[in-house]
Amino acid sequence: MNFFKESDLKARKVLEGITLRAVSGNKTMMTFFEFEPNAVIPSHKHPHEQITYVIEGEMEFTVEGETKVLKAGDGVIIYSNQEHSAKVLNKPAKAVDAWYPIREDYL
Repeated sequence: MNFFKESDLKARKVLEGITLRAVSGNKTMMTFFEFEPNAVIPSHKHPHEQITYVIEGEMEFTVEGETKVLKAGDGVIIYSNQEHSAKVLNKPAKAVDAWYPIREDYL
């Protein structure tokens, strides 16, 4: 598949208040997240590098103990095995993530 439409990608609930759509090539992946207000991504880490770009709403990210509020147009780079978490603030939010390597658990 060379072309895709986000709305045609299969949506799945990954955590309470969090919906994911994913697309991947052979070595890279993008995910599209929709968050309900106050949704929480608990602290975790993984071997994948992740770049998150907020496209709507506000999210509080903590990476390796440093916390920042990201608004639409802001992003964060999370390197392999860095401890991180996120909390959506009081409005719905949307974000796009780029991944390397592919997260098989998101396909």
